[in-house]
Amino acid sequence: MAERLDENGRPVTAVALMSGGLDSRLAARVVLEHGVRVVGLNFVSVFCHGPSGESSTSEAAKACRALGIPLEVVAFSDELIPLVKEPPHGHGKHMNPCIDCRIAQFRLAERRMEELGAHFLVTGEVVGQRPMSQRRDTLHLIEREAGVRGIVLRPLSAALLPPTVAEQKGWVDRDGLYGFSGRSRKPQIELAARLGLTDYPDAAGGCLLTYDGFARKVRELIEHKPGATERDFELLKVGRHYRLPSGAKVIVSRDEHENDRLASMAQQGDVLFERNDTLGPVVMLCDSRGQDDGNLAAALCVSHSKLSGASSSQVRYYAAGGGGHVERTEARPLEKARLSALRI
Repeated sequence: MAERLDENGRPVTAVALMSGGLDSRLAARVVLEHGVRVVGLNFVSVFCHGPSGESSTSEAAKACRALGIPLEVVAFSDELIPLVKEPPHGHGKHMNPCIDCRIAQFRLAERRMEELGAHFLVTGEVVGQRPMSQRRDTLHLIEREAGVRGIVLRPLSAALLPPTVAEQKGWVDRDGLYGFSGRSRKPQIELAARLGLTDYPDAAGGCLLTYDGFARKVRELIEHKPGATERDFELLKVGRHYRLPSGAKVIVSRDEHENDRLASMAQQGDVLFERNDTLGPVVMLCDSRGQDDGNLAAALCVSHSKLSGASSSQVRYYAAGGGGHVERTEARPLEKARLSALRI
């Protein structure tokens, strides 16, 4: 289709929120079919990941390359973390503040739309697909509170919703939009086949806050450390987590990859523990309150080491950023009941 122009003869441009999933790819593609230029916008936070654990941005980048559109990445953790802690509209089933998250995203997207001189926003939202943020009433609430009423086009469900500015001004044709609803992905998969889109991820992945195990660790962290930072939440993705009686935390890596990752994430104030013979994990002690915490961290290191048995082992430990000074101690593995009691 020929390039769509506005009343001033300028190319019509849309900013599309790109998660990297099938729906956002389809929404952008449908708008492109109407002759509209599209710029992708991907919000990335400490709580995002792709369907196989990879960055959601990598999926969004692949989608935009395939569509032939540019992608801009927006760091979103600073806006999202306070909403996870205290969401004005509440959490979903787990720790996901979906409504407030979407409001914040739309505010930032609208700001970028104005900076680019773009005409409207595009999302892959489908009416009724998500129980918290994609009901009809919450779609309207989010638009109102974000200050974007009328400028958000949802091409996959537009036929079920009131006409937007983009339709009213003739920037897109309403009869070329769709009326999908509900949680089934079958209509989207069929549309993808018609449009020749084949390389897209499955429905898994997305926001870690919707996963029960991760959400439980987030909730526990906020209870014990209300001032938790992005780095604290990033650490939740690594290893086994233990809360000590003092309130300190111990993180125990699960494999060689996590050994390296945990060591690289250590910062001043953390203490790292390893068995002398390297037959075990890297253990990080955070927010230590005293020697008892160090003793428990060393015991956890031995407890998760290969060939730990019931005997004591020597453990070396050193402060992150401490100039390489290493000390050693003897520790015995903890009983299973104690391990279970401390495990988050």
